[in-house]
Amino acid sequence: MTKIPFTKMHGCGNDYIYVNTIEYPIAHPAEAAILWSDRHKGIGSDGLVLIGKSPIPEADFTMRIFNADGSEAMMCGNASRCIGKYLYERTNPWPLPVKEGSGYKETVIRLLTLSGVKVLYLHIVDDVVESVTVDMGAPVFEDEILYNPTIGKSLSTPLPHREGQGVGLFVSMGNPHYVIFTDDVDQVGDTGRVLEHHPAFPQRCNIEFAKVETINGEAAGPTTIRTRVWERGSGITQACGTGACATAVAAAFTGKAGRLSHIVMDGGTLTIEWAEADRLVDGRQYKKNHVYMTGPATFVFDGEITAP
Repeated sequence: MTKIPFTKMHGCGNDYIYVNTIEYPIAHPAEAAILWSDRHKGIGSDGLVLIGKSPIPEADFTMRIFNADGSEAMMCGNASRCIGKYLYERTNPWPLPVKEGSGYKETVIRLLTLSGVKVLYLHIVDDVVESVTVDMGAPVFEDEILYNPTIGKSLSTPLPHREGQGVGLFVSMGNPHYVIFTDDVDQVGDTGRVLEHHPAFPQRCNIEFAKVETINGEAAGPTTIRTRVWERGSGITQACGTGACATAVAAAFTGKAGRLSHIVMDGGTLTIEWAEADRLVDGRQYKKNHVYMTGPATFVFDGEITAP
């Protein structure tokens, strides 16, 4: 029996099992994801993430994600940040350029995913990755219509969320999301389970329940949005990076928030900016209409497990 070294990490509580397949290939990743993700009989996680060597010159590394039910995901923002931290802190010597400033260092990783190449900016203090900013690309609305100031549609199919809760907005961040603004974010379990499999979503869907926080009826910071997530293939999770991005975009698009939001999820907070124009930010080129996600990544533990 083959033993596979793994590392468990989480981004705002969204926990995955990480395996460096450059050194330890896995023959049956879907089966491994189901077995290893079991929180009673396995390691316990929201899924399995495989780190690989890029086959194309436009990227440095690859990421494949398998949910706890064995289905393969297109993209995961929290996992991409964790991969950035894993690669930098576990690779010696570090092969990519590092930019140094006053009290900080930064390096860039180009990560190939099923939804394209994502650019990771690693923010480093004392050789520890304290946070990662990910260029998540441009959001796409229903029918794959690229966003512009005059286009954006809600799903026309009636959905069984609770009466009076308003209409949701479909946003793709490389994977499908349906964002519902509601005062009842705790319906995530009952309603999310139904909506994931609704006929309106032939590939199933991630569901977000979001509330713009208020105090005495006034915006407490129009950028602070409480969000709970039902992830396709995993159920309720502590956080979802692409879900946070979709929520921020939906809030800005519907006028409920500005272009910069703090998305507060069960496991922590992510800062999301939907760039309104091209500009430089700390020497990084932000692109118009791209979504930028910043947040932490955390090691939990290392171990070995038998390959299926």
